[in-house]
Amino acid sequence: MRVQETIKMQRDCLAVAVPSGQRVLIGKDGEVGLVQALGGSFTVKAQGRLYRIDGKDADALGKTPLPPPQLPHGATTADVEKLIWQQMRSCYDPEIPINIVDLGLIYRCEVSPLEDGGWQVAVDMTLTAPGCGMGDILASDVRQLILQVPEVKQAEVEVVFDPPWDASRMTEEARLATGMF
Repeated sequence: MRVQETIKMQRDCLAVAVPSGQRVLIGKDGEVGLVQALGGSFTVKAQGRLYRIDGKDADALGKTPLPPPQLPHGATTADVEKLIWQQMRSCYDPEIPINIVDLGLIYRCEVSPLEDGGWQVAVDMTLTAPGCGMGDILASDVRQLILQVPEVKQAEVEVVFDPPWDASRMTEEARLATGMF
């Protein structure tokens, strides 16, 4: 992966090693190479390894976090569902510059009203490889992105492996981008 920019860390920051999922601390004043900045999270290279930095820690890189999503006044169920899918499309695999929806990792997304108002969301997603250490990280990212949608009060994201993922689940654009056509 090509480094786009060299950055001096502005503060200590927790990062996640890719693909192991191990949490590490990248210290203030350490230099990292920005490899990918998509969907609000960042993939950086340091000491020959890749790390993912969450969007909430954008300031550690001297970057600005993305603004929270907004719903129009009087939003319909369709508006909520559309925004949830947009949020999931903002979650990127840290090694592949393609969002998880276009990669075909989302198997199910159900949006239901809650009795006391608001919405609950249930998502089944998978991974490109069952042994990927980033599974819990990506599932947590999806959950947090969904919970940013106004009026969504509950979100459950489950990682499943049945049916197994294969490249046929990718959008045509994603297959072309990865050369998997």
